[in-house]
Amino acid sequence: MKSGSPVSRNDIIKLQIEDLNHEGEGVGRYKGFTVFAPGAAPGDEIIARVISVQKNYARALLQDIVIPSPFRVTPSCPHYTECGGCQLQHISYPEQLRLKQKMVQDAVTRIAGLDVPALPIIGADNPWQYRNKAQLPVGWEGGKVITGFYARRTHRIVNLQSCRIQHPANDLAAATVRRIIQELNIPIYNESRHTGLIRHILARTSFTTGEILLVLITNGHTFPWRREFVKLARNNLPNLAGIVQNINTRRGNVILGTEEKTLWGKPFIIERIGSLSFRVSSRSFFQVNPGQTEKLYAKAKEYAALTGKETVFDLYCGTGTISLFLADRAAKVVGVEITAAAVEDARANAALNAITNAEFHAGPAEKIVPALFRQGYHADVVVVDPPRKGCDQTLLQTITAMQPARLVYISCNPATLARDLAFLYANGFQPREIQPVDMFPHTYHVECVTLMSKVEK
Repeated sequence: MKSGSPVSRNDIIKLQIEDLNHEGEGVGRYKGFTVFAPGAAPGDEIIARVISVQKNYARALLQDIVIPSPFRVTPSCPHYTECGGCQLQHISYPEQLRLKQKMVQDAVTRIAGLDVPALPIIGADNPWQYRNKAQLPVGWEGGKVITGFYARRTHRIVNLQSCRIQHPANDLAAATVRRIIQELNIPIYNESRHTGLIRHILARTSFTTGEILLVLITNGHTFPWRREFVKLARNNLPNLAGIVQNINTRRGNVILGTEEKTLWGKPFIIERIGSLSFRVSSRSFFQVNPGQTEKLYAKAKEYAALTGKETVFDLYCGTGTISLFLADRAAKVVGVEITAAAVEDARANAALNAITNAEFHAGPAEKIVPALFRQGYHADVVVVDPPRKGCDQTLLQTITAMQPARLVYISCNPATLARDLAFLYANGFQPREIQPVDMFPHTYHVECVTLMSKVEK
């Protein structure tokens, strides 16, 4: 027992689950001390075993459900309790939506200290089979090739034959690759020894065309099985658009390398958002849920309130999807993205859609935007879509110096959104409203679009 804690490791305790934390774990209190329990639902009364104790909280594993929550449902995936891909399948979808909206509202109120309304969350029409991308580690189990996701908080692969949130074509691609690797006896990568060849497989399926892009991530440059692999893959995947070898010979958790070879076909598929087409390659940043992406971008476009006269800055622009989505209503769009390959994709996507009023710059936004500002660039509207860590403070300072009329902040992390909103509010920008969007049903992730406007002094 740690000093000040009423629990010790391996204690068996009873908990009333009151809420979820930001990782989708149930939150209860034992003698006033906070305990997190994965797999618990608000309203559950459970028996749990304490597995770790920190200064301000403990973590416990669910042992038994004494009284189930009225929102508890039976997960439809047989691997749910061990796979780390989903965290909320045991909670009804309407309740998932309510909890995610509450998560956003709580973060803005508690962290930012702001009274900004979170609108009713935009849920998915179909919360299953929504992912267009599967990225799966490859391993051995019982003499057979397996693919799947890592078990929670481990690097042990959970052998999955199918995934309830994946497009079925991605499941078919994974099953096909498993059979081919087994048949051709291609060596599987061993993480601890750094030996073997096949590390991961990546499958991307277009919801628009049904085409599949198959990527093999290898621990080496050569692939002697190329001819046989291509033949078998083409025979078993009728919608196959291309096969790419991505080379990653480094140790560590980074999945994709920087060098690629096209083994057959084309190294991309085409996906549509609204009326626009986008080229999606192995390393492209592209939203994994096309249906919800269109709703998210439509809200961003509404908040931007463009009249055709504005210059729009789209920061952390990825492959230019938001930039191009806004271009028909703007005089000019300036996209900034740190990854050079993504900027190449953005320019190609502009050409694909015959859009001529968008330009893209490669480099860190916190360096590129101040440089553009010094050169005389001005933004009437700024859109930011940063990674989970939020915006760099130097960038936020430059945005406030630019004094755009409106700022549209797209966030995948309510905590860093709240932190950045507090900074922007202190520097003359008023948050008007927040629109949560459920991009990732059955997981703890939630996306938000926030409208801020410059406060006239």
